[in-house]
Amino acid sequence: QVQLVESGGGLVQPGGSLRLSCAASGSIFSIGAMGWYRQAPGKERELVAAITRGGSTNYGDFAKGRFTISRDTAQNTVYLQVNSLKPEDTAVYYCNLNLATGRAAYQTYWGQGIQVTVSL
Repeated sequence: QVQLVESGGGLVQPGGSLRLSCAASGSIFSIGAMGWYRQAPGKERELVAAITRGGSTNYGDFAKGRFTISRDTAQNTVYLQVNSLKPEDTAVYYCNLNLATGRAAYQTYWGQGIQVTVSL
């Protein structure tokens, strides 16, 4: 089985920063990609950032510039550094894990989500 442990959420003021972490453990043999999605009230879940096996990164349009994804492959951990937070960033952030089960085949896992609230 696979477990995703998310941390780093909380309440911050506009302009502040957060660093989210997601550590994967369990039956992990080959990670295809890890990343973060978020969902705000009344909105669809959207990609924040993801990093693939080869190290390439993808960012949602809103995330470019203020969000940075990185990883520690040895620890199966992905990080999301968020700077200059805005109230619009308030959402539940979900860690996403794609495990390779074969060539071009993946099993997807989701964390339970952590709340990020940006408010005065």
